Amino acid sequence: MLRWIRQQLGFDPPHQSETRTVYVANRFPQHGHYIPQRFADNRIISSKYTIWNFIPKNLFEQFRRIANFYFIIIFLVQLMIDTPTSPVTSGLPLFFVITVTAIKQGYEDWLRHKADNEVNGAPVFVVRSGSLVQTRSKNIRVGDIVRVAKDETFPVDLVLLSSDRADGTCHITTASLDGETNLKTHFSVAETSVCQSVSRLESLQAVVECQQPDADLYRFVGRITVTEHGEEIVRPLGPENLLLRGARLKNTKEIFAVAVYTGMESKMALNYKCKSQKRSAVEKSMNTFLLIYLGILLFEAVLSTILKYAWQAENKWDEPFYNQKTEQEKNSSPILKFISDFLAFLKFLGSFFIGWDLDLYHEETDEKAQVNTSDLNEELGQVEYVFTDKTGTLTENEMHFRECSINGTKYREVNGKLVPEGMTDDSPDGSRPHLIGEELLFIQAVSLCHTVHISYDQPDCLIGDPFSHSNGFSSNHMEYYASSPDEKALVEAAKRIGVAFSGSSGDSLEIKTFGKLEKYKLLHVLEFDADRRRMSVILQTPSGDQVLFTKGAESAILPFSTSGEIEKTRLHVDEFALKGLRTLVVACRHFSPEEYMDVDRRLNGARTALQQREERLQEAFSYIEKDLQVLGATGVEDKLQDKVQETIEALRLAGIKVWVLTGDKHETAVSVSLSCGHFHRTMNILELLQQRSDNECAEQLRILARRIKEDHVIQHGLVVDGASLSLALRGHEKLFMEVCKNCSAVLCCRMAPLQKAKVVRLFKTSPEKPITLAIGDGANDVSMIQEAHVGIGIMGKEGRQAVRNSDYAIARFRFLSKLLLVHGHFYYIRIATLVQYFFYKNVCFITPQFLYQFFCLFSQQTLYDSVYLTLYNICFTSLPILVFSLFEQLVHPHVLQNKPGLYRDISKNALLSFRTFLYWTLLGFCHAFIFFFGSYILMGEDTTLMGNGQMFGNWTFGTLVFTVMVITVTLKLAIETHFWTWMNHFVTWGSIAFYFIFSLFYGGIIWPFLHSQDMYFVFVQLLSSGSAWFAIIIIVITCLFPDVVKRVFYRHLQPTSTQKSQSLSAPAQSLSCVESLCCYQHGQSGCSRLARFLEHMTGQCPAGENHCPTSSSNNRSWGDTENFYSNDRSILTLSPIEASHC
Repeated sequence: MLRWIRQQLGFDPPHQSETRTVYVANRFPQHGHYIPQRFADNRIISSKYTIWNFIPKNLFEQFRRIANFYFIIIFLVQLMIDTPTSPVTSGLPLFFVITVTAIKQGYEDWLRHKADNEVNGAPVFVVRSGSLVQTRSKNIRVGDIVRVAKDETFPVDLVLLSSDRADGTCHITTASLDGETNLKTHFSVAETSVCQSVSRLESLQAVVECQQPDADLYRFVGRITVTEHGEEIVRPLGPENLLLRGARLKNTKEIFAVAVYTGMESKMALNYKCKSQKRSAVEKSMNTFLLIYLGILLFEAVLSTILKYAWQAENKWDEPFYNQKTEQEKNSSPILKFISDFLAFLKFLGSFFIGWDLDLYHEETDEKAQVNTSDLNEELGQVEYVFTDKTGTLTENEMHFRECSINGTKYREVNGKLVPEGMTDDSPDGSRPHLIGEELLFIQAVSLCHTVHISYDQPDCLIGDPFSHSNGFSSNHMEYYASSPDEKALVEAAKRIGVAFSGSSGDSLEIKTFGKLEKYKLLHVLEFDADRRRMSVILQTPSGDQVLFTKGAESAILPFSTSGEIEKTRLHVDEFALKGLRTLVVACRHFSPEEYMDVDRRLNGARTALQQREERLQEAFSYIEKDLQVLGATGVEDKLQDKVQETIEALRLAGIKVWVLTGDKHETAVSVSLSCGHFHRTMNILELLQQRSDNECAEQLRILARRIKEDHVIQHGLVVDGASLSLALRGHEKLFMEVCKNCSAVLCCRMAPLQKAKVVRLFKTSPEKPITLAIGDGANDVSMIQEAHVGIGIMGKEGRQAVRNSDYAIARFRFLSKLLLVHGHFYYIRIATLVQYFFYKNVCFITPQFLYQFFCLFSQQTLYDSVYLTLYNICFTSLPILVFSLFEQLVHPHVLQNKPGLYRDISKNALLSFRTFLYWTLLGFCHAFIFFFGSYILMGEDTTLMGNGQMFGNWTFGTLVFTVMVITVTLKLAIETHFWTWMNHFVTWGSIAFYFIFSLFYGGIIWPFLHSQDMYFVFVQLLSSGSAWFAIIIIVITCLFPDVVKRVFYRHLQPTSTQKSQSLSAPAQSLSCVESLCCYQHGQSGCSRLARFLEHMTGQCPAGENHCPTSSSNNRSWGDTENFYSNDRSILTLSPIEASHC
């Protein structure tokens, strides 16, 4: 009982051992005392709350935020002691925000509960008590035999027992796990593959021993022990035997498998990862400013309290008897809380524009941009370093076979034939030259050494053995699928040349050599791994010999080769790499019967080991893959993506340094860097390669640093390999950073995934702390993407792991330029202005209350009514900044893309510098003093401002200050607005009108639920005075006129690059209201049909007349010769409205 309690509390986890034992069909041993292991049930839980813990847990999480906690303390203080303002003033905004946040989070969690219930309640079939029983997914237990039919997803992690195929194989897709859409073949062991019916499974006695749950999708270590006729047969289990939850069964009628990992212990559930929270530079600056304002607020409160007690200490200035002596409690504006919540809300809304931008939509793959983290929108405008992968990011990851080297002779493919270098294809059409000797062996090795699978055009008809050559389908009806595009390109090339891989059947591989069918028995597969960087197969040839075929990087093959044209092959590999081709070396090894028996024993021993299996396999692989005979090498081309060169050049002009981090060899990487414009032909290329010691690396770095200092004009590029980088990062980081910062472009080749992350971390933590961006498409880029300030995933062909772990996802590298230069520029301008404006308008709001204390003997009398205190940030001044933060554009998007240098104007957080912060703060104090003392001058000596001699009171004075403040801060934002749409006009003038209408309504009625009627008829009385109107106009002009003069003065005498470019985007003719909200495509409105239809309906554009503009060529001042970088089709491209229509 005590152990059970400890397990429930988490102090004593259920599985203590490193392995778990699963009895198939839960047939536990009958002899002895057996205690079954405890396993998780099969419920998936992605929700955060339950009906019982929602309120306490949600409140706890919300009040962990400093702003929320601060205001709950203020609210409690106002409840406990006498304060000049009602607790409602602080409590209502707090209650409103807490409630809305709780409702939002509760609704999101309810959706998660709903999705969980759909998954957990899905019907499944399991074998129990000798029959097939339907149950719910959540009821599956570890050890249950589950039946899965074609096109169904696997409800748990399963070990395959049998399928409807004779060889016990099945095909699956793992698109929901890693994005790979190719078919993958999974296998069952021979002893269980014959159990294709429920009756046979009922008699099966088997035990699965495997590792405890692990998040690695590609790692599984286990073994299955099958008892037949009293004899135990042990077979190894690996990833090829495991069917992962979330994968889908394809091209197979049904399979039976045993559940080994259930529920939250399945590999898919273990990969539910909470990414570390990233904070933008704007958010960090805002928090610093918040602390400064909090200090100002505390200073005002302390000063008021000190002066209050100093005044009370003098008896002659004592309070009258009807004023109780109470402690000073300065009312504070909800700025600390409101700005953070408002900012998060704005970022969330703004993130939709990225997904709606048609320029970031890729039609070929039907992929649009994704936003996984809206908190970093403005960070896109601050990037200083871009770290990019090469394969699949700069290139298409579509491989095409170009050249090969066979036995020291170079060949190229011409019309499906191998032609030696220097010769032409003069053979008759339709005939194929028969390859002989080493040439044929090389092509056969390429056709047999791979992990390619075959899919047919009509998979529904292939319920039997789809790989059989007698199934009635010719090779023209099949398509190759492979996890590596290189392998697919090589197998397809071999097929064109005349050696076609036609499939596998059981443990045999079939190829057709110039039409002649040959069967090879597959004895062993030595899987590829990143450490060995090669893969091998051991086959039995039709003649009965055993042979090893292996292929991999030249550094992983040539050092282990003892025969063949090694040096010539090495030379040809270097030549291929200089052309930008991806290279692989192919080799073989022939075994004698005694050698093969030794190899077979070593492999079986390593694969059935439960402890240290990987280490033992590596030892066996190293023993086998030696004494190789080099057959040749292949050269495969990976095409560059469209507009990669233009994108890199635009980033460079924007002041962004681009680093390429790749695992390719040095020559290939340099060639691609030159072709994509990362390196220029005139650039001086420096190299830090093949350093073998710390001293050697340090000396080379010093030499490079001296060369850079001596050459002041030439641009430098640096090439570093992985081994040298490890030495440089070990003890020479400062020297390495100095060299890199003085280089225009850096290329790192032969990089491991963790090395990529280390390079990014090195620059993140440097003294300058630049903003970094990492972009990649594969699982090997995930660590780099997560490490950078901004991570971007490419929706490529290496799965979706990079996309899942990124902050933003795009389909092509070329979209990066618009994402940074346009969206990043817009978001940063908007958010930076929002932060400064919020501080400004709250300084204007708080300071008059502080000044008022000097004129009321610190009696805690408030200047504004409590309703005004509550609604100032919520209603009266919130909508204009909301629309500004969504639609403001200082410069037209086309100009931003055509002039990348404008990105430099906002770099290094220029709009949130301390100087800018000081300007907005002083401006707020100046305006606050003008509000207060301007109103005081009007009413200070004579309050009889009415024609009938009626006097104004303190509430009228406060309302006058508040009215001037609302008008001024609203018009101040109007001055800051450059890009006007009908929505800006509506919310700007509408906010001022709403304030007047609300005040008239609020002060014109006696509200029975209010305990006081202080504001009754105050606003009407104020507006009845001509002097008050005159004061409002004079004070507003006095506040804003100097600011207008300053802006005009600086714009004409010291214009910035952005201000100079604004004239380029001035439209010659404005668009209509409807057109202003539409998209643009090739200079024409993408919504023109909708616009014309709506304007016909509203009567703005009579049918049959050509009054409505349909082409932006009539609306914008772009010349016909203007060179656009790209066609902008974003909803961001709003156009100024036409006043006559709106």
